[in-house]
Amino acid sequence: MGRGDKKTKKGKIFAGSYGKTRVRKEKTEQKFIKQKAKKEEVIVEKKAAPKKKTTTKKKATKKDK
Repeated sequence: MGRGDKKTKKGKIFAGSYGKTRVRKEKTEQKFIKQKAKKEEVIVEKKAAPKKKTTTKKKATKKDK
């Protein structure tokens, strides 16, 4: 578990590679693009599928005399 091990962070730094254990920071431009895409998806989903209002009928109860 040292510099030669590519599964550890230390090994990734030594090898100069990136992966799950050594993730790169996103560039700010990419973050803004992803945020815009998420907002647009939410807006499209809201417009495409409006919720239907359902009314429930109350059950009639027997009156005691």
